[in-house]
Amino acid sequence: MKVIGIAGWSGSGKTTLMEQVIPLLQARGHSVSVVKHCHHHFDIDQPGKDSHRHRTAGAGEVMLVSDQRWALMHEAAPAEKIGLDEICAKMSPVDILLVEGFKGWDIPKIEVHRPAVGKELLAPHDPSVCAIATDDMTLAATVPLLDVNDPKAVVRYIEMLIS
Repeated sequence: MKVIGIAGWSGSGKTTLMEQVIPLLQARGHSVSVVKHCHHHFDIDQPGKDSHRHRTAGAGEVMLVSDQRWALMHEAAPAEKIGLDEICAKMSPVDILLVEGFKGWDIPKIEVHRPAVGKELLAPHDPSVCAIATDDMTLAATVPLLDVNDPKAVVRYIEMLIS
């Protein structure tokens, strides 16, 4: 499984770019899955539902299963941090695992950068950034610049990375 990061500051367009890139990669014959980092406490469960009641009763894991999908919720211990190897082991094998967020991970990353967001580039401080997808093709950078508005160009770059 080839792991490629899509990193950038909030509001830079990471999710939008991934929405465009995923179907293009699939159309080119690649199987794709995603790991999304969440900075905030999140809950995919709903209070009052049986699964929520099981979790609040103390179950360490609860799996929801239907004919169309399943989801496993794992209650992490306060100091528990899941690492890349453990995450990959939990995922079904695919050609490309896109990782949104996790800026600190040492994986090849495409940085999504829009100067209008008002944040500095990650690339000068992160040697694992191998390209920048941006709407400003005049940026001074030591890595290739990709047009963030041309998802086909980003797909070509990802295919070059995994070959």
